Amino acid sequence: MQSLSVKALVLIFSLLSCQQILGQDITSNKFGKGIGIVAQDSSFALKFGARFQTLYDGRLNLENQDYNDRILIRRYRLKFDGWVYNPKVVYKLELGISNPDISGGDIPQAGLTSRIILDAVVKWNFAPNWSFWVGQTKLPGNRERVISSQNLQFVDRSNVNSKFNLDRDVGIQLHYSKQKFNFAYALSMGEGRNIVTNNAGGYDYTIRAEYLPFGSFTGKGDYFSADLNREQKPKLSVGLTFDYNDRATRESGQLGEFLTSQRDLETWFVDAHFKYNGWSSLLEYAHKTSPDGAAILDGSGNFVDAFYTGEGISWQAGYLFKNNFELAGRYTQVSPERVTLRNDNTQYTMGISKYFVGHNLKIQSDVTLIKENTRDDVLMTRLQVELAF
Repeated sequence: MQSLSVKALVLIFSLLSCQQILGQDITSNKFGKGIGIVAQDSSFALKFGARFQTLYDGRLNLENQDYNDRILIRRYRLKFDGWVYNPKVVYKLELGISNPDISGGDIPQAGLTSRIILDAVVKWNFAPNWSFWVGQTKLPGNRERVISSQNLQFVDRSNVNSKFNLDRDVGIQLHYSKQKFNFAYALSMGEGRNIVTNNAGGYDYTIRAEYLPFGSFTGKGDYFSADLNREQKPKLSVGLTFDYNDRATRESGQLGEFLTSQRDLETWFVDAHFKYNGWSSLLEYAHKTSPDGAAILDGSGNFVDAFYTGEGISWQAGYLFKNNFELAGRYTQVSPERVTLRNDNTQYTMGISKYFVGHNLKIQSDVTLIKENTRDDVLMTRLQVELAF
């Protein structure tokens, strides 16, 4: 009897021990803020986060009524950031591991490998209001590109951004920010992210300035879409960017196919971002030229290929209701230079979003009418779920 009691106590103790082992580990981290740790000796800090987008994309040809659709993981990102040695030395690492993120690695310039590295950058706040960056990250180009794909007002960025943005590159950057003025300068390789071969042309030079006449946005709201903070006073940021890519070898500078000739590319961006009491607006204009001409001709003067040059304009606006539903509209016009033999493209988009936890948990849908010269009109319907922690 005594032996049985001892065995029962041992069994109960074992069950209680397993319950403690299998029990949940409670953390003070909050949803959407990542998982953070700090070294006991305060020598470094790390925050880890992840996010993904599940996208449905359906397209109807309005001339012949053909319909094609797909469901995919549009983006899947792993993010690491924090500081080392001193809180003034911060870093950011971001990996893209979905198929669309790593596509395009089957080229010699990328070592015939997957391009999973998006950001790998160190930032040193060496003086008040000043910081020096080194590594691979986004260039200070148009605002819509610098806004994270997590924080967009529509399912994805506009066609103007798709055709003209500077994207990511490897190099150094200098940033200054104080009150109503922001400034950034970048010197980079000019051929985009994850390139492992020697520089084929010259370097890329980018300079950007921003003016905020009414002061700073709440919570850096000038770099996320929708007025989620419901600004109590009007806020406006006007930005101007100039980029010079010396002897570019890719179709769009940092993006596109590698071509057989080199061209200098000059790109201007002008943008204005406005928010007030649930209303938001983003206007962008892009203009890209090549002083030597964008077209590549053979020895007989016949067209072979061309760099992507021309101009585009995008304007979007939306209103966020108090129940965190948002209605928004966007107009986009892209006009390539005629010598490139590419078509004009116009898009009209209407979107609706429901923000459950800001941009960290949301459902977005939009419908776009796409009109392009020499092609049938297309109606594109998209539905996307975003989750980030």
